[in-house]
Amino acid sequence: MKRLSWSILIYSVLFAVVLFMAFNDYSPILVIGVAVVAALIAFVTQFYYPAALDKRVDRVESFLRSQKKNPAMYIQYVLANRLEDEAKTIMEQLMSKYKRVAVQAPFKAAYGHYRKDMAAVQEAVPYIRYSDYRAYYETALLVEDGNSEQAREHLESIKKQWMRSALLAEIELKAGDIETAVKYARDAVNSSRGIQRYVLHKEYERTLPQAVEDVS
Repeated sequence: MKRLSWSILIYSVLFAVVLFMAFNDYSPILVIGVAVVAALIAFVTQFYYPAALDKRVDRVESFLRSQKKNPAMYIQYVLANRLEDEAKTIMEQLMSKYKRVAVQAPFKAAYGHYRKDMAAVQEAVPYIRYSDYRAYYETALLVEDGNSEQAREHLESIKKQWMRSALLAEIELKAGDIETAVKYARDAVNSSRGIQRYVLHKEYERTLPQAVEDVS
């Protein structure tokens, strides 16, 4: 509700400014320019910032909960909170909406990893277009198979710091080195933003609560 109130306020102010200019004989080019800038500001504050930049877990959660009509976003909230029934429904919506294999692949990999269905992850991996995400799931498969040394070598190709640290945390957790796992988990959270920070935070609340006890 608080997020909705802020959204209404922001859009109302921007609309009022553009309307004022339009009715007071300002240059049409200027009015259009202001309208474009206003639309960009609205997009950044209401969508891009919480999705990609915000470090406040509670604000990102509020944003994700508002995305029920956007399954590509809402699936992140559902999987992070392990809402099994909703997860199945949202995945069906995604598979129905997106027909291209390359678009489906990241969702299938994430859902398979969530369910520990590594065969599904294996099947999806070759079709993931983005190299870091493809390498991330390839490494996750190695970790799950117990090939920790090979996993350490493979993750070196990943550019995103949070991915490397999250995988190293998983390797150390499986090895029973909780202290080192917590260290890497904290680094993963601290080097992430927006939705990914939220997803990691929720995961570590269950598996390594020491890593997020001071993170909000």
